[in-house]
Amino acid sequence: MTAEYEILTPETVPAYIDGKPELAGIVDTSTLEVAEVGDGNLNLVFVCRDADGRGICLKQSLPYVRLVGEAWPLTPERVIAEARGLAVAAELTPHLVPAFYNIDADQHVIAMENLMGWEIWRGKLNDGFIHRGVGAMLGEYVANLAFFTSVFALDQMEVKERMAEAINPELCRITEDLVFTEPYIEHDNNSFVDGIAADVAALRADADLRAEVGMMKFLFMTGAEALIHGDLHTGSVMVKMKDDGSGDARVIDPEFAYYGPVGFDLGAVLGNYLAARARAEAMDRSDEFKDWLAGLPQETWDAFETEMRRLWATRPDPTWTDSFLESWLAKVQKDSLGFGGCKAIRRIVGLAKVSDIETLPPDQHVEAAAMVLRTAATWIKDRNTLATVEASNDVFTAVVADIKANGVQVPPQEG
Repeated sequence: MTAEYEILTPETVPAYIDGKPELAGIVDTSTLEVAEVGDGNLNLVFVCRDADGRGICLKQSLPYVRLVGEAWPLTPERVIAEARGLAVAAELTPHLVPAFYNIDADQHVIAMENLMGWEIWRGKLNDGFIHRGVGAMLGEYVANLAFFTSVFALDQMEVKERMAEAINPELCRITEDLVFTEPYIEHDNNSFVDGIAADVAALRADADLRAEVGMMKFLFMTGAEALIHGDLHTGSVMVKMKDDGSGDARVIDPEFAYYGPVGFDLGAVLGNYLAARARAEAMDRSDEFKDWLAGLPQETWDAFETEMRRLWATRPDPTWTDSFLESWLAKVQKDSLGFGGCKAIRRIVGLAKVSDIETLPPDQHVEAAAMVLRTAATWIKDRNTLATVEASNDVFTAVVADIKANGVQVPPQEG
């Protein structure tokens, strides 16, 4: 049982910082402005800035799911998992995550860099902004975690020790329920607009789809390949423009981090790209924007593969041959398609929707949601024959063409 602890407020944050020697000198608390900006589903987030423009960000895990309230208790110890994920990434890819300052295990507070001037990528995508190069940065991030926290780079005993330390059962249970189970049954956490009721019924009646979702859930529960972020989506990436006009990115919020399948992080990104693309199609955004979105999945995969091949030359164990790498990369790409489909479906049917779809007017909402559901179901069922991210794009293109031509009609039921 977790002992009670003080829940921070904007008024109490300065005194909290003053009481932590590890945070001394980062900001001047006498001139500190504090705002609670947590718009996620779980935590409090305090962004702080002093009169000299210096900043710090504090994130405190609550003893319940913020989205639901005290009726859904949840261990605040999850902040330890986030601190571990951030610290590892800060060592491997310091240019892709906020600076990590401190973890307070008693008060369940993590202190990190305040990314002043940065914005959540999902919001910028919703507004039609292009940040070139960000997709590749996410591929690089996943590859470094995949290589350096796995048996590819570490002794097997160290991997097992890290795996044991990184166990994150309550957060994993949330994913197991919300992503792989609840959307396919009647459940109080589910909700969706009436216009896609037939599509949802078709998903639930499709025995082949249900079986393949079960395979993805089994892999999520048993496939401990490397330390993964566990919730890598466009809402857990912050972006800004560089002086040269390209985009820059920082990955945040790794509280779902645990040892799992590498394809899950890549799939989470693909599933969120799908939601962004469906929004763009429903809104009939510019061809430039839609073409850029269409290239994001391949950009992320190519960067992941390129970085893995670069790192592969440093592996210490001759067991992992070049031929093994080819087979493993092929497997991860197929896993990514399956996980991407599962992550996309839950955002339409299950708890915790995405603003990409939810903020659309009713008719566009229905159209975009149907695009996501039909594309995602095909990704899951046909991932082994599709095999590549490029082929998954073709599925979306065909679904969009059908819906644009025929509207959102009742899809055929299978299984």
